[in-house]
Amino acid sequence: MDLGLDTDELASCVSCGLCLPHCPTFVITGSDTESPRGRIALMRAVQDKDAPVTDEVIRSMETCVQCRGCETACPSAVPFGRLMEGTRAALAETGRITPRWQRWALAMLRHRRLVLAGSTLLAVAVRLRLVPVRRLGLPARMPLRRPPLRASGSDVWLFTGCVMDAWQRDVHLAVQRVLEAAGAGVEPTGAAAPCCGALHIHAGLESDTKEMARQVMAGLSADDRPILVDSAGCGAVLKDYGHLLGSDEARAFSERVYDVHEWLAGRLDELQANRAVQPLPVTVAVQDPCHLRHVQRAHQPVPEVLRPFVAEVVKLDDDGLCCGAGGAYSMMERELSQAIRERKTASVARSGASVVASANPGCSLHLAAAGLDVRHPMELIDEALAADGATAGAQAKPNTGGSTTITTASQTA
Repeated sequence: MDLGLDTDELASCVSCGLCLPHCPTFVITGSDTESPRGRIALMRAVQDKDAPVTDEVIRSMETCVQCRGCETACPSAVPFGRLMEGTRAALAETGRITPRWQRWALAMLRHRRLVLAGSTLLAVAVRLRLVPVRRLGLPARMPLRRPPLRASGSDVWLFTGCVMDAWQRDVHLAVQRVLEAAGAGVEPTGAAAPCCGALHIHAGLESDTKEMARQVMAGLSADDRPILVDSAGCGAVLKDYGHLLGSDEARAFSERVYDVHEWLAGRLDELQANRAVQPLPVTVAVQDPCHLRHVQRAHQPVPEVLRPFVAEVVKLDDDGLCCGAGGAYSMMERELSQAIRERKTASVARSGASVVASANPGCSLHLAAAGLDVRHPMELIDEALAADGATAGAQAKPNTGGSTTITTASQTA
């Protein structure tokens, strides 16, 4: 079977094994077929030697979290993510992976009103205990009503996307307040860019992702203002449109995309100007989402922008190993994803932090389901600024145990 992979890229892997400690599935299973080099070996066998696509091959590709931690560890710069996406696209096209029900669910994400309406119905079902929240990895309390997002200017776009806008609009609101406190006029993308295609490319639906990329570009190409993204997974695929579509227009579009922390890091002086912000009395462990650390390579600004606004920022001791969320992975590969998560929660426990900061919705939901107090970094900054009167969005309230429970105004409304 021709997987359509670049022969030179396949050959660039020398099977040295330096990636193995950075592969979350290999760390759990110890199986070479569930490691980067093992998966590449199977890709070579199928494409170059016409080996059959067996259940073992399918299992090997399906269990990959697509975290791309192997890429940052690889001395040969093997583009594993590109090889995996190409393999999954070929398998999906022949119906070997991504069943119809999953394709139907992903197709809905392209229609913003359907996503919002469907999420409201799901929130009702969750409250009535009609759906298995834990098994599906859903938030225990999904929003029935969402505060509106309104433009405050046109300096930057704030990419709002699909699922995050439906389930975590509070994060978008906090991000907008922080950006405004830094002097930027913000316009949420809303219906102009309903879905970036991140979940689709993970599922192997390459043609669908390309269509969505063109839709997003058409909606946001009237000017050249920066596009700021507060979801690591969305930011990664938006920055990859240049490669995905292979056009100069797409490459120019991707150059306008910034993770919100990446953009804000150069404007901290403006954010702190004439303010003596009192840091929130919490110790925060920063969890690097894989698509921020390994794909965008833009994880360093997160602790940088967070540090002035909390009492202490600590690093986890697991060298950025994946948390096991992987978009829809936590639902499709539940046992493996939970085993991977256990290593992350153990690292958090060793850190002594009371709050985990994560800049990706999938990671935050997955970790919160394990009982951790997980917040988006920009929510914490928003709360510190609100206490100083710089924004109107958040406050810290002491709980009955004497520690600090941090809530946003939109959550308490």
